[in-house]
Parts: sequence; C-alpha cells; structure tokens
Amino acid sequence: MTEPTSIFDYFNLLWFEFLPYIALFTFFLITIRRYTRQGFSYSSLSSQFLENRVHFWGLVPFHYGILTLFFGHLIGFLIPNQVMLWNSSPLRLYLLEITAFAGGVLALIGLLAIFLRRLSDPRVKVVTSTADWIVLSFLLFQIVTGLLIAIFNSWGSYWFAASLSPYLWSLFSFNPQIAYVIPLPLMVKLHIISASLIILLFPFTRLVHVLVVPNPYLWRKPQNVRWYWDRKRIRRPDFKINRD
Repeated sequence: MTEPTSIFDYFNLLWFEFLPYIALFTFFLITIRRYTRQGFSYSSLSSQFLENRVHFWGLVPFHYGILTLFFGHLIGFLIPNQVMLWNSSPLRLYLLEITAFAGGVLALIGLLAIFLRRLSDPRVKVVTSTADWIVLSFLLFQIVTGLLIAIFNSWGSYWFAASLSPYLWSLFSFNPQIAYVIPLPLMVKLHIISASLIILLFPFTRLVHVLVVPNPYLWRKPQNVRWYWDRKRIRRPDFKINRD
C-alpha cells in the first residue's frame, strides 16, 4: 500500500479499505449476539396479514430480482476467470448482461411497490420502523446505481470479474488492494460504498431473516391454520377489536 498523499487518498482508504472491515466485523459480531440473545427477532416481521395484494406484487419481483443479482455477483466473485471466458462470446456476453439488467429492473419494481405499500397503507405504515426506511432507502440507492452502471458503464460482468473480484479477494486475504477500485467511475464507487453500508446496517434490521432460511418448513409436518375472523372486516383501517 502506498502512503496517502492527498485528502482523496485518505477518503479512498476510509471507504474501500477500512469501511469493509468495519462493516464485516459489525455484521458478524451483532448478528451472532442478536441470534444468541434475541433469537426471536430473527424474522422478517411480515405484515402480510395486514395487506397482501400489493405485498405480493412487491415481494415476489423484488426477491426474484435480488436473488438473480446476488448469485450473479457471487459467481463473478468466485469464478472470475470462467466469467471472462464465458464473455469471450458476444452472444453469451449479451445474455449475461441482459439477465443481470432484468434482475435489477425486477428488484426495482418490487422495491418501489414495497415503498408505495408502506407509504399508502395506514396499517402497514404504523408497523414500519425508522430502521426499515433507512435500509429500504439504501437498497433503493444500491439498485438504482447498479442499473445506472449497467446503462452508462457497459459490460459490468467483465470488469467486475477483472477488477472488483480481485479487490474483494484481497479484502478476504487481509491484504486490501484498493488500486483495483480507485480508477473506477464514481457511480461504481458509490455502489461499492453503499454495499458496505448495507452490510453494516444488516444486523440491526429485519434483513437478518435471510440468514435463517426457513429450513424447518422442508421437513416439519403441515400445519392447519384456522381463521375465525371476517377477512374483509379485519383488514379495514377502522377495524377495532371488541374486548367486552
């Protein structure tokens, strides 16, 4: 690592060398502590029972889009050489780029529906915390910057494998090589910083539910749920429970 000579060098060290380690340390420390002391809070805290129509059209495309992007980034990180070999064919390169862009669009549509639902439905709005708004805003920023990168900085799958994958591997080997990211466009840098901040916020929010995928559902016996309420009446904003 070269000695910093300007304020920009210090900012680069802060955002691309120190922040990732702070985020990862916080991620592991708080998630483990939360799981051992507040295991019941490892939940998505679903508000589906309050409103399900917009919820369905928001969560389904969002999750499909996010999963597409997650596995795309993971593949680029784990096997960068194979990705670049795949991209040696223009047809395969177009296929990969279009798939990634479609995943981003799906995630954006779903996330906008989630925002609309939490802003417009009074019952859902009440159970939406400040942490929810913060993490949703960061996710929106992350998705939008990713789409802008795909539009204005083409062939992201190639330069991700060539530049970002070595940078990420250098972090995990505790020998950060930020020279890989310093020449990248500003939008890409903001995208990387935002990813670190999401990891930092992760253990404090309902996002922790992704760490406990409901595997028991795969082997537990089916459950019968009986509903004694009028479905339409209980979902009305003016509904009140009579405790007399």
